[in-house]
Amino acid sequence: MNPDKRLNELLKWSIENSDTTKNDPAASAPSSQLTPDVLSAIMGGPSEADLMKAAMELITSDDAEITLEDKLVAFDNFEQLIENLDNANNIANLGLWTPLLDQLRHDEREIRKMAAWCIGTAVQNNVKTQEKLLAMGGIPHIVELATKETEHGDVRRKAVYALSSAVRNYQPGMDQCAEELSKKGHDTGKLDAMDMEAVDELMTSLREKAKAASQ
Repeated sequence: MNPDKRLNELLKWSIENSDTTKNDPAASAPSSQLTPDVLSAIMGGPSEADLMKAAMELITSDDAEITLEDKLVAFDNFEQLIENLDNANNIANLGLWTPLLDQLRHDEREIRKMAAWCIGTAVQNNVKTQEKLLAMGGIPHIVELATKETEHGDVRRKAVYALSSAVRNYQPGMDQCAEELSKKGHDTGKLDAMDMEAVDELMTSLREKAKAASQ
């Protein structure tokens, strides 16, 4: 059922129940009948929050029958869901930041790459998720991935993307990024997170180093 049809069904259901209440004052009010199960049935299945949780459960599963390809498909679905600002903010409410950050250290490089990609999507132009990433201690892990000389180049580039999204227009994130980069021998000095030219210059430098990484 497409979204427009689902909404039409919901509207039709609401009108019918409103008429029932109007004609019979003893009848239950429509709002009392609009349970989550009823809404789920009308709207066509699980909520996007449910889909996010299900995707992360699959990604982190130890079930031998779940293939790497299955996990990458789940990660792709997760990334598409969190392109929505509300869903990105909901990562914290659903307790998904910890398992997402854990994937940056996964043995499979494609999983590390997808984790960095999702983090970059989640924090892009979103101060709430930038704050959460910082609070969860995520920036040092992303810097590690972006600068690790033995890491695959495409993984490093996605980590740079995540880092770029995490620090733009967010000074606390930029300050920690600069501090962590200095520890890795990339002394940036004090950078203004609002100075897009300076941020671009830093990220371009990191991307260039990633291009030269092992393939």
